[in-house]
Parts: sequence; structure tokens; C-alpha cells
Amino acid sequence: MTITTTGILPSYQRIVNGVPGQLFLRRSFRPREKYLILLVFLTFGVVCFGAFFFLPDFRNGTGGAAVNSVYRVYQHMQKAGPELLIPAPPHSKDNHISGYGGHRNDLDTYHDFKGQDIHIIEDKQKLQAKIEEENQQQKTLEKPDVGLDSQVHTGSAVTYSVHQVNEDMIETVPPAPAEKYPVVFGGEDKDPIMRERRNKVREMMKYGWDNYVRYAWGKNELRPITKKGHSASIFGTSMMGATIVDGLDTLYIMGLHDEYNEGRNWIRDNLNFDINSEISLFETNIRFMGSLLACYALTGDPMFRNKSIELGIRMLPAFNTETGIPHSLINLRTGASKNYGWASSGCSILSEIGTMHLEFSYLSDITGNATFREKVKKVRDILKNMEKPKGLYPNYIHPKTGKWGQHHMSLGGLGDSFYEYLLKAWIQSGKKDTEAREMYDEAMDAIDENMVFKSPGGLIYVSDLKYDRVDRKMGHLACFAGGMFALGAKTQKKYSEVRGKRHMEIAEGLTNTCHESYDRTATKLGPEAFHFIEGNEARSLKSGEKYYILRPETFESYFIMWRLTKDQKYREWGWEAVQALEKHCRVPGGFTGLHNVYSVDSQKDDVQQSYFFAETLKYLYLLFSDDSLISLDDWVFNSEAHILPIRGNPYYRSHSSL
Repeated sequence: MTITTTGILPSYQRIVNGVPGQLFLRRSFRPREKYLILLVFLTFGVVCFGAFFFLPDFRNGTGGAAVNSVYRVYQHMQKAGPELLIPAPPHSKDNHISGYGGHRNDLDTYHDFKGQDIHIIEDKQKLQAKIEEENQQQKTLEKPDVGLDSQVHTGSAVTYSVHQVNEDMIETVPPAPAEKYPVVFGGEDKDPIMRERRNKVREMMKYGWDNYVRYAWGKNELRPITKKGHSASIFGTSMMGATIVDGLDTLYIMGLHDEYNEGRNWIRDNLNFDINSEISLFETNIRFMGSLLACYALTGDPMFRNKSIELGIRMLPAFNTETGIPHSLINLRTGASKNYGWASSGCSILSEIGTMHLEFSYLSDITGNATFREKVKKVRDILKNMEKPKGLYPNYIHPKTGKWGQHHMSLGGLGDSFYEYLLKAWIQSGKKDTEAREMYDEAMDAIDENMVFKSPGGLIYVSDLKYDRVDRKMGHLACFAGGMFALGAKTQKKYSEVRGKRHMEIAEGLTNTCHESYDRTATKLGPEAFHFIEGNEARSLKSGEKYYILRPETFESYFIMWRLTKDQKYREWGWEAVQALEKHCRVPGGFTGLHNVYSVDSQKDDVQQSYFFAETLKYLYLLFSDDSLISLDDWVFNSEAHILPIRGNPYYRSHSSL
């Protein structure tokens, strides 16, 4: 090694046996250098081959045509194999993306695709959605630097007192111009006791979320006792972060914006619908689609809209049946769909096929593509025109023949949210969808006549019917019906004052009965199902009915009944529930369900359900909030309590306003 005044000489200037290294290298190459030279020549050859491969398009058109050629070749490669380990080349405005091949996570992935033919996906071909830039966007804080009390009302408009500027900005779709914007977080009640109770619910949300982040981040749900991830069968074998997606709009409404931002970024970077597993179409719609649409409405963040478009496209093949009635299970990667084997000889389920109208209608409105609405409208048309036994809708229908399966009717599981969505589709439309309202009223009249009973002890309940046999039993899932009847009764006077009064009586009676099912247990939490036999009413009689899995339906009715009647008892009942959840369901790793609500020492099921965030805690939080927060005049709740804007709400952000 030769040392000079400038330091160590480079290798090519070193002296070897009196000969400069540079000359020495010309005479003999080391093995490593030979490989390097060979690699350079190979690289040059590949570049030349690539240039020749694309030469026709470069000769015939502009650079834009050449770029499109690159994408066409890349898409052919995707079809030929697993992307050949080649990443998609970067592209901007004219990007095309396959509905089934890969995904993009940036904000510009799935923009408006108005006019594109979605029907090609029904032929099991890949959908190529044209990507368009937003015409109107505005800057907004990704994570607002404001607390719950930083919302300032100036006149009738809502402004924000932001003292620190967050440099992490994202483009958003602005709400429509309005004199008054709905309150979407904040909204404290004037009563200090209610504020304290609401803060407790908020603390429960943060506690459950923090434990999920600590022990099960990215997994579908948390096992709070064993402190590991959990995935219910409805999610197949997928890991889709169900708790993150399901809980996101609740975090936003509660003002937990650090946690919201954490979840939002996970969705942007990790939520992938290219799932090679059979998952529930219904659960995917109400949990994932519902939350993505709610977060888009709340924030205007196009990332949520883009994700919802991708998901909607992947869900469409489930409707590819002889009648257009969708199957219950779908593989989001292949588009293959089928029904549950146990569902009455291959039938689809009423509550599942009838619980997509809110989401798919709104998806059509924010994209300008009517395909999604057309799919669910066809399902409704079939149901509307079918002959119904005693005016009732059986729970099972054949997707091939369009005929009813066994005549089992229920306002609980298998039937419940179909009726809810008839009423709420009318509300969501700004009361323009009169067909939905008429179907709802007719269905409620038939249910009142055939399925609503009063027990010997004076409790009003709604029973399942199996052909003409009354079960004399009510499920916890049916406890949402108190709120539904009340919501329908609120607007009933326009149609029938007598019917409206009767429906409010049913609403109050059902909500009271569900509270009794809670109050008659040792834990003050309600069982999965309860019977009505003289001397033993609103109580479970079978061991398999005594569990509580953090369900929200009773609290949903408390919330709606409070908003509509202002009867203080609903808030007191809600506070009883909060205390019971704290006492019996809170464990060091989060919140868990119980196997037996009639035992104070009940074994715990070790599952923190994703809907505990989406529904249970959201309804309890809103129960103790001011009516202005998520007003029933501006928002409608989907079956998973994700909030969707009513037409006329400036947060509707429809395609025509973009």
C-alpha cells in the first residue's frame, strides 16, 4: 500500500511490482471483476431488449402511448403468473388497476370510475377502473390538533381553533357549502353527571383499544385474557384488522384522534382485500364497507372512498346468481361465492340480502356509478313482488328459483336488519324512497298482528314464527327493534297517526322487556335469548342461551328512545349497563364476554368483539352526549352502527358535488 500526501491511493492507482495498478488491471482481471463486467453487459442487453420490445408503440405514438403499453404488458404478466416478482411501474394520471390483481395503497389508487363497465367483472374478467384526479380538494389536518373542547361555534357554522399547524397534511374532499355543519365530535351534555358518565365510556374505549394495539394489532379481534389475536369464522382465515376498521369512526366521534390516525394509517398501508378465503358478504358489508364509507363521510379522506370502491367491486360477484339474489359467502380474490350448507337447502338469508341497501346506494352516490345501487334494488324488487305468507317475510329464499325456503319468520337473527334497512333507506334518501317506506309499514303491520305478544306478566315481546307455531321466545338480537319502532313512529303521523301511536307503544314495551332481561340476571347483563312462560319471564331456560358476548342491541334502543322521548330512565338503564360491563367484562387485557349472565363468577369467553367498539361503546357514548352530536336528523346508523349521512347533510359528499 502506497501512502501519499493525499492519503491512501485508490486501487486503480496502486503500484504492484513497480507497475501502476491501472495498467496491471488491463493485463489480468480478478474473478470478482470478471463477474462485474459480465453483469454490466447482461444489464445492457436487458435494457436493449426492453427498448426493442416496446419499440412499436414508441414509433407509433407519444410517450403516453408508450406508458400505456408498459401497463398492458404488465397486466398480461399479472395474468400469466404471480406478478413475476415485478412491481408495477410508477404511474400517475392514466393509471389502470385490475379489480382482482394486486392493490395500491396511496390516496390516488381508486378515484372516480363513472361510466366504466362493471359488468365485465360478472363475466369473471378483471375490472380496469379508470383513475381520475380530484377536481376539487382542500387541505385538512390528518390528525386534528384540537381536543374535544376546541370546537367553536361561530354563528351557525362550526369552526376550529387550531393553534398549532400540523405539517402532515392530506388532500380531502370538502363538504358541500352550508350555513350549519353537523357536529361530529365534541357535543358534551350540559349536565355534569352525564359528562362524567360519557368520559367513563370514552375511557373504556381507549382501554380496550390500547390493549388491542398492544396484543393483537392487525389481527381481526383480541383475546383479552390470553392476550393474543382472535379471528371469528365470519372472517375466514383472513387477517383484515377487523377491530381497527370497525372501531375507527367511534374513535373519531369520541375525539380520540391520535388513535384514529393510528388506525387510519394502518388501513392505508395494510388493509388488503385480495383475500383467498371465504368470508361473510353480510359481515364484510356492515363492518368493513360501512366503516370505510362512514369515515369518508366524516373526514372527506379519499383513501376511504378508494378502499370502499375496491371492496365493492370485489363483492359484486356474489350477486351473479340466476335471480340476482346474492350468496352469503364470497372469496374476495377469485369472486367465487356460495351459501351456507345449513341454510335451508342452499338458501340465502333475508337479513343478509336485505342489509346492503344503505351502503351500496351511498357507494353509487359517491362514485357516480349506478351499478351498486342497481344490484340491491333488484333484490328489493324481487322481495317486494313475492307472495308473502300473512304479509310476512320468511328468513330463507332460494337464489336460483327466487322462492321462499322454510317459513321461519323472525325479527331477531336471520331477519332483523332487513326491516331496519327498509326504514333507514327511506330516511337516508331524504324521505324520497317511498317504496322502502311502504314496504316497511306493511311489514310492521304484519309483524304486529302475528308476532308481537304480551306475556302474562305484562311484558311486550316479539316472537319467532315457525310456520304457524309461536316460539314464545325473544332473542337479544331483536332488542334493536325498540329503537326501530320508535324511529318509524317519529315520522308516522304523515301516514297514520293511529299506527304511529301503536308503534311507539311497541317500541317502549320492547325496550322495557329487554331491560328486564338484563335486570333479572346476577350480572345485570342480558342473555342471548329469553323465554316467556308464566312465572319465568324474560329469562333463559337453556344453558346455551345464557351467554353475553358484548352485544349492543339493547343499548341501541336506549339511545334512540332517549333521543326521541327524553325519558331519563333510558340514561339510567344505560349507566347500569356501563357499570355491569366494568364489573364483569373488564379484564387486565381488555373486555370479554360471559358464558353465564346468571352467575357473578361466570367463566369468560376471552373475546373482545370488534362490534364492541363499533356499536356497544358508541351507542353508550352517544346516550350521554348532547343531541347535536351525530344528530338523527343528519345521520342514519347502519346495522353495525356506522354512521352514513342523510341526503341534504353537507357531509354527504356525493359525486355530483365533487
